[in-house]
Amino acid sequence: MDVLEVDPMGATTLVEKSGAVLLDVREDDEWTAGHAPGAVHVRLGELDERAFETTVPIVAVCRSGGRSGSAATRLAAAGLTVYNLAGGMGAWQRSGQPVIRNDGTAGTVI
Repeated sequence: MDVLEVDPMGATTLVEKSGAVLLDVREDDEWTAGHAPGAVHVRLGELDERAFETTVPIVAVCRSGGRSGSAATRLAAAGLTVYNLAGGMGAWQRSGQPVIRNDGTAGTVI
């Protein structure tokens, strides 16, 4: 099943305009080091496609796009509208989008 890819600006637009969920499927240490504001964290190994509202689009993200691509394929196969963030959090950070820690301070992508 083909999954559409979006760049960081496209992902931001989806979140702002359609209420899309920015789903971060990285490991706990990666999430703790830094993530996108407003993102939801579910490790890839714990992903349950039944936990998501079928009417809300999802933008899956990981460090570089590989794990989120796997997550997006699974979610799309379950009938959800899903996009993969091309280039992952690395691309997100390079495009100037914010990366924060849980306490709101500046984070980093590892």
